[in-house]
Amino acid sequence: MDARFGFGTAAGAVALALHGGLVFAADAKKTDVVQVVKPPVAQLWVDVATFGGFGMPAGGMMGMLTGGAAKGNNQFGNTRAMSAGRWLDVAFRTQLVPAGTDATQAIPPGLQLGDALPLKPWQPTKSSSRGGGTTDEETPPPPKVRIKFYWGCGEKVRDGQPKVLDFQTTPIEKWGEFFQGRAVKDRGAQAKPGHSLWPNDKDRRLVPDGASLVGEHTVTGNGVPPNLKFAIGAANDFMPKIALQQTGEPAAVVQLAWPTVTNARAYFINAMSGGEGQDGTQEMVFWSSAEVPDFGMGLMDYASPANVEKWLKEKVLLPPDATKCAVPTGIFASTQGAMLRMIAYGPELNLADPPRPVDRTIPWEPQWAVRVRTKSQLMTMLGMPSMDGGDEAEGARTRDGDAAPSQEPPKKKPSKLDLLKGILGR
Repeated sequence: MDARFGFGTAAGAVALALHGGLVFAADAKKTDVVQVVKPPVAQLWVDVATFGGFGMPAGGMMGMLTGGAAKGNNQFGNTRAMSAGRWLDVAFRTQLVPAGTDATQAIPPGLQLGDALPLKPWQPTKSSSRGGGTTDEETPPPPKVRIKFYWGCGEKVRDGQPKVLDFQTTPIEKWGEFFQGRAVKDRGAQAKPGHSLWPNDKDRRLVPDGASLVGEHTVTGNGVPPNLKFAIGAANDFMPKIALQQTGEPAAVVQLAWPTVTNARAYFINAMSGGEGQDGTQEMVFWSSAEVPDFGMGLMDYASPANVEKWLKEKVLLPPDATKCAVPTGIFASTQGAMLRMIAYGPELNLADPPRPVDRTIPWEPQWAVRVRTKSQLMTMLGMPSMDGGDEAEGARTRDGDAAPSQEPPKKKPSKLDLLKGILGR
């Protein structure tokens, strides 16, 4: 691969963080020379996601609950919507056309979406605002809700658990402390002014099952540098689905097992449920696979390589060679079913042209930069056996993006949707 496609040629440790531009941490070796680094003229973000589990339709969880998801109706943001399948969000920005430009991303045939993806400037949608709000005259009473939080893989509940937050008895100034935890920073494709996106109103095709990003990609258009061409290899392609297997019942120990996910750099799992306690108080139960008390509500998303390494050292994440975890006995025994989520963090690819000069007295003014992020996620019910990551539930997709019809009518089984609605209180 051309040297301009990587950052690894420079001496020292280089950390890339894109948030409105390129900012680089200093080398591990201290130097008196501060290199001038300018943001790239053009930036392309490519978010790549694989989801398995329920096999929810395009549109995500809320679309499932409301019935409003249109068949084959792809939209920007589905890399975070927990709909089963393969998803791709692309965002492009150029300083030469600040309001957003019409661009085209030529793609390899393996993506099965033709020759190119049209990148269209983001347009804000009209939304009605609701009036009202709270008044200073009356403070509502605290809710009758109790939250219990457990953490760590293992068959037995550990000493000192659970942490409990009772809204009736815990001082309000302590509520925030209970929910403190790590979170990822959004460094990828975003729908915002000046960004050109895919999918968009002109192209809502779904990514077919089996599609691949491997190969050459080229971006062209008004305000696009003439040499914005790069390659994506197998390490940064769509990740496989998480093939989770569960044994046991939520009232007892639930054993979770999965084969290693190709290219996974770490894993994280959490579960949640709700019900009514013996005293009539609404009770919510949370569990996470972390060895330290972290809910992980902010971890179910892409994470930078630096964060993954840091959180592995802190034992928040499970290592890439992990293949099992036990949910402790009885913590969900009194609830009405629990929702389980799991993520496998994938590699991140960062490219730029020209490469950063090794000589720090030379300013770095990249013409373009590309970031490709990958992950694989799963959502299912705790204790559901023989979960294969969603392949059976999702079904096949045709090249034009529509879901293929089921060959057999669905069998009458306990409704996962009813269970999910119960957890969410819908």
